[in-house]
Amino acid sequence: MNTKVYAQRRKQLMKMMGHNAIAILSAAPLLIRNRDVEHSFRQDSDFFYLSGFAEPEAVVVLVPGRKGGEYILFCRERDKVKEIWNGFRYGPEGAVEHFGADDAFPIEDLEDILPGLMEHCDSVYYTIGLNPEFDKHVMNCVNSLRRGARRGIHAPNEFVSLDHLLHDMRLFKSREELQLMRKAAKISVQGHINAMRSCQPGKYEYELEAELLYEFNRNGAGWAYPSIVGGGANSCILHYTENNKPLQDGDIVLIDAGAEYGGYAADITRTFPVNGRYSEAQKEIYDLVLESQEAAIKQTKPGNHWNDPHDAAVKVLTKGLIELGLLKGKLADLIKKGDYSKYYMHRTGHWLGMDVHDVGDYKVDDEWRLLEPGMALTIEPGLYISSEHRGVKRWWNIGVRIEDDVVVTKDGCELLTKGLPRTTEEVEAVMAS
Repeated sequence: MNTKVYAQRRKQLMKMMGHNAIAILSAAPLLIRNRDVEHSFRQDSDFFYLSGFAEPEAVVVLVPGRKGGEYILFCRERDKVKEIWNGFRYGPEGAVEHFGADDAFPIEDLEDILPGLMEHCDSVYYTIGLNPEFDKHVMNCVNSLRRGARRGIHAPNEFVSLDHLLHDMRLFKSREELQLMRKAAKISVQGHINAMRSCQPGKYEYELEAELLYEFNRNGAGWAYPSIVGGGANSCILHYTENNKPLQDGDIVLIDAGAEYGGYAADITRTFPVNGRYSEAQKEIYDLVLESQEAAIKQTKPGNHWNDPHDAAVKVLTKGLIELGLLKGKLADLIKKGDYSKYYMHRTGHWLGMDVHDVGDYKVDDEWRLLEPGMALTIEPGLYISSEHRGVKRWWNIGVRIEDDVVVTKDGCELLTKGLPRTTEEVEAVMAS
């Protein structure tokens, strides 16, 4: 993404902060997988949103109106020996040249320099508790200023959560962000199609996962979250990730997987028959979920509130469950009591963006938030009927979820995950091709 985009974001944030304020963000920490093996590094989303800087051991500081430069970046210094072992570092000079920092310093100098940047600021915009280890550095800097009170040194008098401003910015996706999200969705769609085409009885769940990961990696993407590939009874486990069981003829398989491209996530779920043909029972459940998803998508438009798509999906699902004989009673009563949650126990969607469960408030002043253009979200109703549900053997071990990604437009919503089969006929045709 062009460095001008990051500069515009920082400018917008500092305008909302006002003068006499300072914002501090720490890069994501390195995490140990086991012994001396590290997890692959993934930058903190807030940090990357404002800087585009993908290295660990770094800190962004924003000081509106500072004469010496408003954007300061602390990072690792160049080190020829360490770069031989672990790869290239930009260093402070590179931070200025390539990432638009007004000034940059070695990360080791943070506690020497940060107090001076804080002095004369009334408010510190910083999210306490997100990184307890870094919290100590911030408090050390504040306390060093407080100890100088008798010498006339001014320390900040309040901490303000940075999330309140920054996450509202991230909720509305720009043109550049949507381009990356469309690319992530396109890669994900092809991965799901590959998994459908490769599926057959006797294969293992992890073999379908491999089709997805291969497609992600060959297109310069990674996974946005651990893939869910659940066949048979595993399709009824919402966050099943073992992916180690063989796929049985006559069963259904649910895949929830999405790519991350350029720091932006896709999130897609499809449910299809292992042998390529839906049974009558599988089709009944699938078609009901699809009908509920279409109802939810129709309600995803400006002026409607966040819960409207969920309410639409719940109404269709509950009505269908009554018609199938899985629920008994009046529609309104069953919805009010939440009886549908026996088979549908999650929400119909979530915000989507740099994080697969992206930031942004769902309620404002205790009221569901109104949908506005630029908001991206998932639409993902489902039904899960495990063998624990007595008296419904016909539908045992059928878990169906259909999930697509949309962005709210001025007159409705755009389907980002277009091109992936949604109807049973379309799925069967792809599996047969």
